[in-house]
Amino acid sequence: MEFHSFTLCCRGRLVTFDRPAVLGILNVTTDSFYDGGRYTTPEAIVAQARNLLSQGADIIDIGVVSSRPGAQLLSPEAEADKLVPVVTLLRKELPEETLLSVDTCFSLPAAKAVEAGADIVNDISGGQFDPQMFPTVAALQVPYILMHTRGTPDTMQSPENTRYDNIIADLALYFSEKLDSLLRLGVKDIILDPGFGFAKTVEQNYELLDRLDELVALFPERPMLVALSNKSMISKRLGAFQSTTDGLPPTEYGTLALNAIALDRGARLLRVHTPYPTRIATHIMCKCDNV
Repeated sequence: MEFHSFTLCCRGRLVTFDRPAVLGILNVTTDSFYDGGRYTTPEAIVAQARNLLSQGADIIDIGVVSSRPGAQLLSPEAEADKLVPVVTLLRKELPEETLLSVDTCFSLPAAKAVEAGADIVNDISGGQFDPQMFPTVAALQVPYILMHTRGTPDTMQSPENTRYDNIIADLALYFSEKLDSLLRLGVKDIILDPGFGFAKTVEQNYELLDRLDELVALFPERPMLVALSNKSMISKRLGAFQSTTDGLPPTEYGTLALNAIALDRGARLLRVHTPYPTRIATHIMCKCDNV
């Protein structure tokens, strides 16, 4: 399959991606659905970040607050107090060229994290939780990941938030309106994330994945990020496949399968817990010269 390269301007440096970009997830939380509580000391945080890089991650995506369904968000001040020391630590300990993304939906931690050395803001709320997020990202002049969702983590799976007339048309309208606001403010690098698992049923998630190429075609200038890693839409389809003999959760294999579909449908960034299998898939599917 043919891959269309893209660029991001990160802290004054133009980074070109000639292959799909892999974001390695670093959850510095106690309640993440996948790895909560594993990486809470400085030593563990640095070790996992280095592990993600060694597996082929292009970007380390740092989150200090769980956004799983039903989760409660921290206050912006409390989130900033947790996030900034992690960014400062990783900027000091990792190679200078390492790209750091921060997973936050509030402008205060976003601004403080960028000041501490973060490169990208990844906002699961699409600017809906904080009216200052868009102006802040514009002032910071950093790449911004714009995700689709409805409601908050504790209400997003309610019937009213999972009702769509046409899921592609509804997401297209959402992105068009948000893009208009961001572009008017002067935000240049905008990545779209359709928000798998956020305000969508299992059936809607699979329909969205199957029709992802339609959404990609509507926004050809905006790289599409897909975040499917180990989500419940996978475990709910696995049935009898609830254990493996190699230590990896079965959902890791499901993640790889769905990421391959996403690549085929036009995704250009993939957010994962375990980068190496996805890096192999991108190497094979996109005919990259290097892993």
